[in-house]
Amino acid sequence: MSLVLKIRERVYKRCVKERLKLKQINILVGGPKENLPQDFITRIQANPKAIWIGADYGAVRLAQLGCQMAAALGDFDSSTAEEVALVSRFSQTKLQRFKPEKDYTDTELILKRAYELYPDLDEVVIYGATGGRLDHLLANIFMATRPGLADLMPKVRLIDCQNTVTFYQPGSYTITKEADKKYLGFFLLTPVKALTLRKVKYPLQVVDFAYPVSLASNEFLDQTAHFAFESGMIAVIQSKD
Repeated sequence: MSLVLKIRERVYKRCVKERLKLKQINILVGGPKENLPQDFITRIQANPKAIWIGADYGAVRLAQLGCQMAAALGDFDSSTAEEVALVSRFSQTKLQRFKPEKDYTDTELILKRAYELYPDLDEVVIYGATGGRLDHLLANIFMATRPGLADLMPKVRLIDCQNTVTFYQPGSYTITKEADKKYLGFFLLTPVKALTLRKVKYPLQVVDFAYPVSLASNEFLDQTAHFAFESGMIAVIQSKD
């Protein structure tokens, strides 16, 4: 790493540490821009102090918007040399490039990088993880079951124009309805023991599932719902048509 990049990285980390209220990192990965929230650009412009990290073509899009990134990485196999150079200019740390043939997806790598830079984060919000290729979508959902990543996932939210996905390990939880969402889905990523759903249209009481299953199209009865389970991993999806 060059001296200039080392200085930039140290200064950036120091500035971040001084932001005592920092609780969230935002990540943009390379999914179709049509699947981003309609107000995505407004979200960036409205909070210039927010921390962003870019993965692959998500980093290109952030750079094109003039958004400074704490880090950027990916194989950039679908990016031009000019786009990669642009990403380098907008990344506060050295751009990390990987071969397309690798053991982790770009989303998995960028999530690991986020926790390396900021291990005390409360929340990681990932945009661009849905839409497009189905294998990419499934990889981004099922990374919640992958050793080395599973324990990070309860702090992760995936957001697109229709859905918010959050991840849960065994426990008891109360969740709040998002104002623009209608449906509530429970996607069991693994076998699950003793699942209870309360304050929802279709409740359950201590039910075991021996296989992964999607319990779709449930609904809140009020502004909050409750669920609990004893083992497994669940993705909770709030969605709208």
